[in-house]
Amino acid sequence: MNKDPTRSILDHVAVSGHYLFPQSRFVKDPFMVDAGDAELACYRRIIDLNNFTLVHFHGNGETVSDYVPDMADLFEEFGLNSLFVEYRDYGASTGESKLVAMLGDGEAAINEAGVTPEKAIVFGRSIGSLYAIELAHRQPKIAGLILESGIADPYERFLVNADLSSTNFSDDELRVETKKHFNHKKKLAEYKNPLLVMHTENDGLIDISHAERNYRWGGSRQKQLLRFPVGNHNTIFGRNMKQYVDAIGSFARSLQR
Repeated sequence: MNKDPTRSILDHVAVSGHYLFPQSRFVKDPFMVDAGDAELACYRRIIDLNNFTLVHFHGNGETVSDYVPDMADLFEEFGLNSLFVEYRDYGASTGESKLVAMLGDGEAAINEAGVTPEKAIVFGRSIGSLYAIELAHRQPKIAGLILESGIADPYERFLVNADLSSTNFSDDELRVETKKHFNHKKKLAEYKNPLLVMHTENDGLIDISHAERNYRWGGSRQKQLLRFPVGNHNTIFGRNMKQYVDAIGSFARSLQR
C-alpha cells in the first residue's frame, strides 16, 4: 500500500473515526483560531490579563458549548481567565477531526490568545488529555496540568474499537505510530510543574489504571492523584461536584501564591 509519509495512519477514518465524534453544538461569538488548514471556533473569557488562563480540552462527545457559560463562570470564581479549545469539525470549527493532525491546535490556540505558557493551566478531560499532555510537552513551562478521566496509553484504547480490517495496517504499525505521537510516559516524565490527576474508581470506559500511570509518570514533585469512589466516566463531575471543584480551586490557588 502506498502511504503518505507526511500523514499518520492514526488519522485514517478506521482509527480517528472511532474516537472523534464531531458535534454540531456551538457557542455564539466564538474566539476564532487559525490552525493552518482549519479555523477553530473556541471560546475565550478574560477577567484580568495578568491572571492565569485555564486552557480546556473537552471529551470526544462534547463541545465547547457544553462548558459555556457554567464552567467558565466557575473558573472566573477562582480568578482565572479561560480558553476552551474546540476541535476540528466540532461546533463551528472547520477542518477534519483527526487524532494526529490536531496535535498542534492547542499551541495555535494559546498563541492566538496571547497566553504565555507560564500563565497557562492546561486541563484535559478524557480524549482531551491527549491534547493537554501534548501542549505540556510542547510548552513545558506551562504553570499547571490537570488530567481528568485521562488516557495513559492510547494504543490500548485504539485496539478496543479501531477496525483495521478495511485497511492494510497491522497492529504492530498501530503500536509504533501511537508510541511515535502519543508517548505519554516520555512526555509526562519531562513535565516538571504541578500535576493534578482525577479519575473515578468506576470508570467503565477508561480504567483508573490509566490515571495511576499518568500520575506515576509525571516528573513533577508537586502532583496529586484524586480518586473518586462514586460516579463513572460521564458522571464524574455531577456525582463529585464539591470535591471536584474544590480540587481545581486548590490547585489554582497553589499556583497563584
